[in-house]
Amino acid sequence: MTPPPSAARHNMEKNLIINIGRQFGCGGKAVALSLGGRLGIEVYDNEILSRAASASGFSQDLFARNDEHKGIFGMSGLLNPASFAISGSNMIGGEELFRIQSEVIRSIASSGPAIFVGRASDYVLRDMDCVDVFICAPMEFRIAEVSRREGISADAAESLIRKKDKERASFYNFYSFGEWGVASNYDLCLDSSVLGLEGTADFIIDYCRKRGFLK
Repeated sequence: MTPPPSAARHNMEKNLIINIGRQFGCGGKAVALSLGGRLGIEVYDNEILSRAASASGFSQDLFARNDEHKGIFGMSGLLNPASFAISGSNMIGGEELFRIQSEVIRSIASSGPAIFVGRASDYVLRDMDCVDVFICAPMEFRIAEVSRREGISADAAESLIRKKDKERASFYNFYSFGEWGVASNYDLCLDSSVLGLEGTADFIIDYCRKRGFLK
């Protein structure tokens, strides 16, 4: 979660919720953090998992291990000591984890401005007036970024990118009944390699202003 600066550079006309979907390695989280710092809005990424764990009584490790995945997961050793008992089963469906995370996202969004990264938040908040953004970049750009960031070879970086993209697409498509990364699902689809991370954030802010969210 990003602490808002003492004075935001932009004044909000109305509650601003930005949902950011992203390809792996395109800098989507960095763009979100830039937006959060400049707008004075908190950014929620992994914090969603910790809040979901606190709300449900499940261990945060359960949510972390299965973050943006779909399926049925074993819970052995993954309940908080003070959590409620799960009678008759030691398995939990991905639908239940998604429901818990969705309730957390909706609770945060109903409380004030927020920026959400991933977790199909655009679908979860589809009945709210939000700005839905998908950030992408060419494979070559992402390979270079992931290779640098992770300290791995270009081939290993490409394999990781394809794996992560496949997981995110599978998660989004399953729970949203939509198609991850398809332009018609979003207000904006931006290539972060064209304007750079700060320039991409500038573009989103300008769009929010034109939509009437910002002065």
